[in-house]
Parts: sequence; C-alpha cells; structure tokens
Amino acid sequence: MISVAVVDAETPGNVGTIARSMKNFGLSELLLVDPPELDPDGEAYGFAGQAREDILPNAREVSFDYLVENYHTVACTATTNEDDSSHVRYPAKTPRELADSLADVEADTAIVFGRERVGLTNDELERLDEICSIPASADYPVLNLGQAATIVLYELRELTVERDQHPEDIHVRADEAAVEGLHEEFATFLDSIDHPEEKRHRVRRLFRRLVGRAHPTGREAKTLRGVFRRASGRVQRAENDD
Repeated sequence: MISVAVVDAETPGNVGTIARSMKNFGLSELLLVDPPELDPDGEAYGFAGQAREDILPNAREVSFDYLVENYHTVACTATTNEDDSSHVRYPAKTPRELADSLADVEADTAIVFGRERVGLTNDELERLDEICSIPASADYPVLNLGQAATIVLYELRELTVERDQHPEDIHVRADEAAVEGLHEEFATFLDSIDHPEEKRHRVRRLFRRLVGRAHPTGREAKTLRGVFRRASGRVQRAENDD
C-alpha cells in the first residue's frame, strides 16, 4: 500500500489540498507528523473536497521515527545533489521513474513531503530510503506543497487507481470498408471539380497518408464521405445549370 506523509505542514489548506489529491488518485492513508490544527470548519476541510468525508478525518498523527521504522520511505524534495559527492539528496528519481520502481516494491510505502518553506531537512532526508524530485526550471524549481503532491500522486496513479473515469475504448477506428469508401468519394470529388488529371494520383496518395495517420472513427469517415458527396453533387448541378 502507498501512503502519504506530511511533515510539519505550516498551513491547514495544504493538508486539505493533499488529501483531495489523494482522493483523486486512489490513496487513502494520510500520515501527519507535527500537523497544524485541522478545524472541521477551517480551510483544510474546505480545500479537501470529498476527502473531507474520509481521508482527512481518518488521518493519523505519527512521529517521524514511526515512518522510518514502519514504511519504505520516499522523500520528495526540490533541491538535489548534482552528483554522487553527497548522497543526502542523490540519486533522485523523477515521479515517473519512481512509479516504475515502486511497481516492484511489496513493502508498505510512504511518500513523504516536507514543510512549505524549507521542505525536509538534511537530517530527515538521511533517514529516508529514496529521493524523488520533480523536474522544473533551474531558475525556480520550488513548487507549492499541494501542487508538488498532486504531480507526484498523478504519476503514481497506475499503482493506485484501479479504474479511471475515461472509457477504455475512447477511439475506435473505422473499418477498412468505411475508410476505402471515403477514398472513393474523395476520388469522385476530384473528378467533379476537374482537378488536373496528372495531379490526381498524387493528391489521392497524400489524402490516403493523411487519413492513415488520423485513424478516423466510423462516424468521422461517414461524415467526410457525406461532405464530399454533397460537394460533388453541388458542382454537378452547377454545371448542368450552365
């Protein structure tokens, strides 16, 4: 199981934001080390969304020692060592790399976030098992605590979310008969507008490549066929009127 731990948070609102992100991405256990007061009528519960109903009221206050002794721990920090001259903040994994490595970890894991202004101290980092850092601009890599937690938990979603809100088959490609029918209608359209004979083969090939990359759905192919058919018919009627 993957849990989230927040060490010495300064503002209740960030705790609420993290609880909401946990709810978004399928996590349930929130561990708090030296937390601020979380008033049910205050900003923590106001920022928590539906997490105010379960994650936030069930959050457990624990010691830092408890985290170290009972969990495989991942420290999240913006500042890392550039090389292996010091291992306090090195090596650091990106959230995506962390997701790949945690897939093989069977132990209970705690993703540990630090204080809003200074994060986790070096003494705390030395006691944690892994380092995770979000790639950001070198000019200003420090993210808001709630934002950082949301990014990390999003990248871990394949380990924590059984089913998301998106349908499994978002895009179903049209069958070959429908696609070929579209190409035939396009060829008829080229004929109707009297496109130069010597250029038609090349244009049809370009159109085939375009459709091949687009992978249109059945409805899209049918709609485009209808557009070309109507355009061809309008051209034909205009010629007959002349």
